[in-house]
Amino acid sequence: MHRLKRPGRVGRYLLIFFTLLVLCPLAYSWLMARFGYGAPPAQHTAAEQVDQVLIRKASRTLSLLKDNRVVASYPIALGGAADGGAKTREGDRKTPEGDYTIDWRNSRSKYFLSLHISYPDADDIAQAKAGGYSPGSHIMIHGQPNGWGWLAPLLQRMDWTDGCIAVTNAEMQDVWSRVPAGTPVRIEP
Repeated sequence: MHRLKRPGRVGRYLLIFFTLLVLCPLAYSWLMARFGYGAPPAQHTAAEQVDQVLIRKASRTLSLLKDNRVVASYPIALGGAADGGAKTREGDRKTPEGDYTIDWRNSRSKYFLSLHISYPDADDIAQAKAGGYSPGSHIMIHGQPNGWGWLAPLLQRMDWTDGCIAVTNAEMQDVWSRVPAGTPVRIEP
């Protein structure tokens, strides 16, 4: 019978090194998701807040509008399957399309700040029910994963979310301070 050789000293060090190489980023991500959020910025005055958010999936832009005039516009990353049409079911990695509102805010998100979009609405729920599946939920406008904001120049070049709309952390601070709960959101193809 052939016996397996025990790893030598170098082999043990390599095993420890590669184990740490995998475990340290995982532990860091876990800690940052739970404790890495910062204090949200102060809200702008009512006169400086916007009255609509316009998201254009094709051009990958999020625009903040006041009185139908763009006051700020940011490049975005979408769901990994965003070019496949509108979100219809949980787990499809698509970003919804349609008219929604910002219905709540989360300053302690595992992503840097987040604004919840009111998906699914009654039509989305009815369509999913007719198809026999869940429409999904928790579609947000958010920043980068906590603790990984320095990767934004890379992450924002691809669609990496599960259906959410992602901006850089600095951009999210501006969005957070200008967009109150109740703001209408239009997501166009």
